[in-house]
Amino acid sequence: MIEILQKENCCGCNACVQRCPQQCISMHEDIEGFLYPQVDQSKCINCNLCNKVCPVLNQGDPRQPLQVKAAKNPDKQIRIASSSGGIFTLLAEQILQIHGVVFGARFNDNWEIVHDFTETKDGLEAFRGSKYSQSKIGTAYQQVEFFLKGSRTVLFSGTPCQIAGLRHFLLKEYPNLLTVEVICHGVPSPALWRRYLKTIVNKTVTPLPDVIHPLKQTITSISFRDKKSGWNKFSIVIKGLGLNKNGKQISNKILLSETEDKNSYMQGFIHDLYLRPSCYACPSKSLKSGSDLSIADFWGVGYYCTKMDDDLGVSAVLINTQKGLDFWTTLKVDSQETTYTSVLRGNTAICNSCKCPPLRASFFEQIESTPFDEVVRKHIHISYRDRLKILIKMILRNKRLFTLIKKIAQ
Repeated sequence: MIEILQKENCCGCNACVQRCPQQCISMHEDIEGFLYPQVDQSKCINCNLCNKVCPVLNQGDPRQPLQVKAAKNPDKQIRIASSSGGIFTLLAEQILQIHGVVFGARFNDNWEIVHDFTETKDGLEAFRGSKYSQSKIGTAYQQVEFFLKGSRTVLFSGTPCQIAGLRHFLLKEYPNLLTVEVICHGVPSPALWRRYLKTIVNKTVTPLPDVIHPLKQTITSISFRDKKSGWNKFSIVIKGLGLNKNGKQISNKILLSETEDKNSYMQGFIHDLYLRPSCYACPSKSLKSGSDLSIADFWGVGYYCTKMDDDLGVSAVLINTQKGLDFWTTLKVDSQETTYTSVLRGNTAICNSCKCPPLRASFFEQIESTPFDEVVRKHIHISYRDRLKILIKMILRNKRLFTLIKKIAQ
């Protein structure tokens, strides 16, 4: 019987809930806003399947990729709409061409992040782009199993722990399953994300008639990685209902547009303030999830693949299995071979868990009584060493900035 004694030992993948033959496990949100399993012991038959499918209890071995690519979608508009190089869309479209099914994370009507599937090209738009909060898996693993047993080809994308959870849930390998992990810094609290959105609505939206649910009906689009100012200096942009200068109601009024270094939610995320406890000891680092492919922003690509960097986004693609390699060779993609080391330099999260901030507990104690922006600023302590790290990271991301600094120094 699954028993969570320490919260860092549960990544919230939902594998135990979906595999339980007695349906005696359910997920419940804790005070921080993360979901954890609870067992109805009166129904439990001690089959131990819940422990068998747990990715924390059954961790894989660290791996090295077979090949590493710098890659980008040849469709410029897809790249602009994507977080990095638009490679997820390219992979997904190929699956759909063979009448497959694609799973990914999307916003629901209340702007919470959930896992879902699509069988159409139009459905991919909802999955495109990073979403910085933990997604609710729901019954996605059961749906994947249903399609696989029906001989459908399935692409499942998610965080490394979600990939590991799926692979353990299935209890066997399926040749018609392609798993794509999105390299993950950590997952913020869904409750904090809801609170932040309500803060934005309350601060920016003029009360409108017939608006009952402030999030569902007021917000019309969210982009965590808007590239209007470029890939290297992306912004979080939230649009919604509002009034224009003439007092006419419009549906695409910009409620918020801030670069990551100015936005309180992104700063709290980047400084690891409200990540899931398991993220500080992630069980799926170093490609232990067993994924066929891993995708990420290729930060610093300009140093290694100069001609590919146009500030619209380039993906790093780690090809981890022969199945992943065979699939990759079927794609028409703009790519260049590179090294694992070059990708790791700008993506330390591939192998390393983030450190738990000493003020994390204090943050959650004060968030109920203190305005969101204020409590984040109060609990982010940026030391000289951290400021230096941020500066170095900015330089590594942007070769143009490095060249400018070099010219000034000369």
